[in-house]
Amino acid sequence: MIKTPYYLIDKQKLLGNLEKIAYVREHSGAKALLALKCFATWSVFDLMQQYMDGTTSSSLYELKLGRQKFAGETHAYSVAWADDEIEEMVANCDKIIFNSIGQLERFAEATEATEGTIRGLRVNPQVSSSDYLLADPARPFSRLGEWDPEKIAAVMDKISGFMFHNNCENGSFELFDQMLTTIEERFGHLLEQVEWVSLGGGIHFTGEGYPIDQFCARLKAFSERFGVQVYLEPGEAAITLSSSLEVTVLDTLYNGKHLAVVDSSIEAHMLDLLIYRLNAKMEPCSGEYTYMVCGKSCLAGDIFGEYQFDKPLAIGDRLSFIDAAGYTMVKKNWFNGLKMPSIAVKQLDGSVEVVREFGFDDYLSSLS
Repeated sequence: MIKTPYYLIDKQKLLGNLEKIAYVREHSGAKALLALKCFATWSVFDLMQQYMDGTTSSSLYELKLGRQKFAGETHAYSVAWADDEIEEMVANCDKIIFNSIGQLERFAEATEATEGTIRGLRVNPQVSSSDYLLADPARPFSRLGEWDPEKIAAVMDKISGFMFHNNCENGSFELFDQMLTTIEERFGHLLEQVEWVSLGGGIHFTGEGYPIDQFCARLKAFSERFGVQVYLEPGEAAITLSSSLEVTVLDTLYNGKHLAVVDSSIEAHMLDLLIYRLNAKMEPCSGEYTYMVCGKSCLAGDIFGEYQFDKPLAIGDRLSFIDAAGYTMVKKNWFNGLKMPSIAVKQLDGSVEVVREFGFDDYLSSLS
């Protein structure tokens, strides 16, 4: 039995998402790039690269990871590139997406391609699907992309494509369609002048019941109308419900509620849930015994959530938090010096392999 805590990536469950991505690629003509900001566990890239067209990044390190570990195209995006990153960035990418006209013009000469331009510009359509101001790219005073069509028109000779990223955990095709129509209306005359358009990530088209054929038809119509190659940048959509965080109960106590402390921490191992004040998901979750499951860090609010069990929890019981791939392994940290979860992979043949363990030396080397 593998010692907890550990993340368990199930390739069979991952495959279900990848097959939906392949279906969209085939029926819409769109290409799909893995968004490494959400998931970058390269131990399973051998499977993922068979169903996707490459990777997209948010930094130089993500860019280099994509180039070295994932077959296909490698797109380079950053909110702001530093002077000392440009040479290495150009050497590792197929397309460069600048966040602002200022960055585009500043690095225009340094990023001039030998055969046509491979530069793009992020455009902010000023509409989004985000329920959280923290994650809303169209929030007031947003720094994420250019929004003025007139200013963008003045630099069209320097770019060959656009990137729009305004979907956030959007499971509504109707809302996606509505926002894409807004993009067409505001930027259609500019879309006709480019060769490729990325529509970003945050589109939950691999979710249960999503009208995938309507989605494909809409993408294809957009592509044909403007004569562009469409790119999608799935992150969560690629890995949703494919992984779990496996933990063990270390202690139980009662303080008005039944509490269970586990050998993990939401702040250290599922940070995104703490940031957005969401509960971790657990299945099965039924029964007459209710427990608040808590992490072992010193943060008072280190709480995974409240769950129902069919019997009282005991020290040594194993618990499993599902849907634990996105924004977890890429955000895990050494808060409190807690043991970092190992990473295990359940292969397609059912065998489970521990692909990475972390120890004191890793903690030590992360400090100085």
